[in-house]
Amino acid sequence: MTADGLEFEIKIHDKRLHEWGLPRYHSDFAAGIDLHACLDAPIDLVPQAPAVLISSGFAVLMHRQDVAAFVLPRSGLGHKKGLVLGNGTGCIDADYAATVYISAWNRNPPGTRPILIQPGERIAQMVFLPILRPRLRVVDEFSNVTGRGTGGFGSTGF
Repeated sequence: MTADGLEFEIKIHDKRLHEWGLPRYHSDFAAGIDLHACLDAPIDLVPQAPAVLISSGFAVLMHRQDVAAFVLPRSGLGHKKGLVLGNGTGCIDADYAATVYISAWNRNPPGTRPILIQPGERIAQMVFLPILRPRLRVVDEFSNVTGRGTGGFGSTGF
């Protein structure tokens, strides 16, 4: 266990991660650990085709109510190649203990080239974030009034 108490267990389901690199941070200030595409063969993601589930090759158990993991696109691949997540963001609950999957999607317009994903390629990242779990109390009126009030979506003019 680390001094801050943040040590989670991972279970390796794809032994090739020992060659490609176990989940880790790639710089001292990285927010996320990179996730490898645990594929048996390269795949082409056709633009606008349905998203494909790709195994990360491991499971993580956080088992703390105050933490969740989020699977996000790698910034460079999303910007340069159009590789994003089919579900936008994947949320891994603290009690989930099965393989982590990456929903990979090619957001590029139809008619453009497919995105080739190679076995072992780093295609997404996982970020661990604190979670608040407040009790929800039903009220007829809120106890405070804000400057924005109930203006709703877009009501600030931006």
